[in-house]
Amino acid sequence: MKESHKSDFRKSCIKRLEFSSRFSKFYKDKKTVKKLKRFIDINKSKNVLLYIPMKMEVNVLPLINDLRKKNINVFVPFMIEDSFKLVKYRLPLEKKKFGIREPKNSFCIHKKIDLAIVPVVGVDGVCKRIGFGRGMYDRFFYRLGYRPTVVFTQLTLCKVNEILTDKYDIQADYIITN
Repeated sequence: MKESHKSDFRKSCIKRLEFSSRFSKFYKDKKTVKKLKRFIDINKSKNVLLYIPMKMEVNVLPLINDLRKKNINVFVPFMIEDSFKLVKYRLPLEKKKFGIREPKNSFCIHKKIDLAIVPVVGVDGVCKRIGFGRGMYDRFFYRLGYRPTVVFTQLTLCKVNEILTDKYDIQADYIITN
């Protein structure tokens, strides 16, 4: 029962985000990125997990470029099997599974990430992530072995008051949207 509610909520959020991304996306991206920059500065984050955005997600590419200029280590997901590993952000990006762009695979010895900025499709009543339903972020954080500060980001907040998630779904410390 809970899974069908979660699936229905996911579908309605995706429709809302697709619609929202057609109108004033540039403004929403810019406003959200500005808030994310301020958050990173205030928290003095040095090792940050970000993502390569898809069309309906906040375009964090300007943020990635800004952080790299400030000598902040930027990591992005690189899909492997049922989850992903962290790789340093670098060009060129290649289109991979699910239409997601990634840098080339690299062996990466990195410090612990202190901040993870994670895109969401929706958020439930206890601030847990509703994603695309593949569980890659959930498995990644479970296998990470420690918990960095987690920030969810979204173009337009899509939240429900009821609890739709499971105990293994990742939870936000903060949500930043426009």
